[in-house]
Amino acid sequence: MADALSAFALTCSLRRSGQGKPSSTDLFVEHMFDQLRAHGVSCDKAHAADHNILPGVTSDEGEGDDWPALREKVLAADIFILGTPIWLGQPSSICKRILERMDAFLGESDDQSRMPPLGKVALVGVVGNEDGAHATHAACFQALSDVGFTIPANAGCYWVGEAMHGTDYGDLDEPPEVVTQTMQLAAANTVHLAKALKGNPFPGSA
Repeated sequence: MADALSAFALTCSLRRSGQGKPSSTDLFVEHMFDQLRAHGVSCDKAHAADHNILPGVTSDEGEGDDWPALREKVLAADIFILGTPIWLGQPSSICKRILERMDAFLGESDDQSRMPPLGKVALVGVVGNEDGAHATHAACFQALSDVGFTIPANAGCYWVGEAMHGTDYGDLDEPPEVVTQTMQLAAANTVHLAKALKGNPFPGSA
């Protein structure tokens, strides 16, 4: 279908796949995917900790850098999801590294000042058992907007457990109803915006 949409997510748990219990961030993103798939969106993801994303602020930091291949998947999708846990009230260090690598987009605009992600829609999923979801969203959304992604209305999907408690999102029997409702609204708004931008791209500075 000409209007079919695709989504790609990077999940930013600090643990590699197979280390300890399954990632709550990964599960949260899968639940976000469920809501997007209900709108016919095809979804794929990568677990960032399983890849060698070198430090730096270019799109290719040379030998051994896995970012160029991940970058290609980010830009091939209509919708990008960044999933991160909260550590010490902050996005994970892996999440911050991904945003740092996206800094390269600032210098890669075309002759009409259009950066590579222009016309792509971004969501951020946040999980943690401490405070800081809104601050984490603010930091991530600001960075994603700076490099050209468009943020839909009501896009703040998150779950935080009781402060100073050991319960993780993955420990829940099912997502709380309010979290599911938030994901449903975010998915509907994201798909609407992505279709609008796909059919009527931003003009750039010309």
